[in-house]
Amino acid sequence: MDRLSALDAGFLNLEDGSVHMAIAGACVFADPPPTVAQVERLIASKMHLIARYRQRVRTVPFELGRPIWVDDPDFDLGYHVRHTALPSPGDDRAFCRLMGRLMSQDLDRDRPPWEIWLVEGLAGGKWAMVFKVHHCMVDGIAGVGLLTVLLDPAADTPVGEPEPWEPEAEPHGALKVLDAWGGLASDLVGMTRSAPDSITHPVRTLRSVAATVAGAARFTERLRPTSALSIEGPVGPHRVWAHSSASLDAVKTIRTAFGGTVNDVVLAAVAGGYRALLVERGDDVAEAVVRSLVPVSTRAESAQGVPDNRVSALLYDLPVQLDDPVERLESVKSQMADLKSSGIAEAGRRMASASDLVPPLVLGIVSRTAIRSMQRFGQQSLNTVTTNVPGPQVPLYCMGREMEEYRPFVPISHGLRVGTAILSYNGRLFFGITGDFRSTPDVAVVADATAAGVEDLRDRALEALGDHRPG
Repeated sequence: MDRLSALDAGFLNLEDGSVHMAIAGACVFADPPPTVAQVERLIASKMHLIARYRQRVRTVPFELGRPIWVDDPDFDLGYHVRHTALPSPGDDRAFCRLMGRLMSQDLDRDRPPWEIWLVEGLAGGKWAMVFKVHHCMVDGIAGVGLLTVLLDPAADTPVGEPEPWEPEAEPHGALKVLDAWGGLASDLVGMTRSAPDSITHPVRTLRSVAATVAGAARFTERLRPTSALSIEGPVGPHRVWAHSSASLDAVKTIRTAFGGTVNDVVLAAVAGGYRALLVERGDDVAEAVVRSLVPVSTRAESAQGVPDNRVSALLYDLPVQLDDPVERLESVKSQMADLKSSGIAEAGRRMASASDLVPPLVLGIVSRTAIRSMQRFGQQSLNTVTTNVPGPQVPLYCMGREMEEYRPFVPISHGLRVGTAILSYNGRLFFGITGDFRSTPDVAVVADATAAGVEDLRDRALEALGDHRPG
């Protein structure tokens, strides 16, 4: 049986009617849209490559094991492929409202937890496909993997024929429990296999343990409460969303002038976006601390196509106090260099692995208690989430139609009223900003200011390089 990891199951436990844990991407195309039947035929021809998308989550009796994936005996592709259209003129505000509505609904847990929406009527004759997938199935990188399976690298790729499929019967409850215990034993055996190596290399082992402990301590230290801001607090069930984009060539110019990584440049621009939002809302930016959860992939090359979550996290304070974009970038570079050497990400990876050994009943009780506590009392350790996923740098096609944009969506939770998703595709960076409908309807400020921040840094980079040409 294929069991969810503790991290995967945690994303299920987070949902409470107000928190929805689906991630999404809106793929925008310019050519005339296909029919729903054509889209279904395309997906049907690829289903053998994404077997998880014909499976649903089932629980183990009395939480004696983590939930498992089983084939859906009533799988109906037509249920998962949806169709809608924007009212004329189909402007960007209308599309953003649609995305907010789509992402304000939980996915059906009695079926494989995903949907694809064909959206017609975008301005300029454009159309979109919105991929909506529960976070228990994929992290950002695995989500991009789904995109590269369903879309093609060449415009003239023919649509194949579906392969035959028969669902396997769901195991009985007793078998689920026995398999869960067997899986736990297997996990324990896997951990003990490293014991001889630990004994053979005691110094290396001690250094590893010390680094993990230090990383965990640094992680805990960075969870200290922050001062109250208008962008933190409980969330309701409804979402708003905005998006923008910037050139990857601009980022390369910035790196040439000021150093750092693509992620450093992106985080500096995002910090400018949150500074603009706080100023707009009247928060004191000079005293503000905007702490972001920054997921870090721990996915090995051999697991690139595996549909699950393999991430750790860094806790990063966006330098919203700084008005100058270059100073923000320097602050980001310094802080990220420190965080990368802190051992926090490795400690997070080890803790995620260790959580697989915690009895699911205990883990479920702890998770539900923590969620109820956040609902009632809130939390002030984190203010936002910022996820940056590298996407394909070549054009992708849907039945001969080139994808022009990939606009990402990240879910938010209690205490995190705003979240930022970044994805790169074919020479551009795409920013998607999620907000709580009631408390943070103005997330377009972050989207616009983030894209403008990249341009500001590009202009400063050209000036530093002695080149005043427009880029």
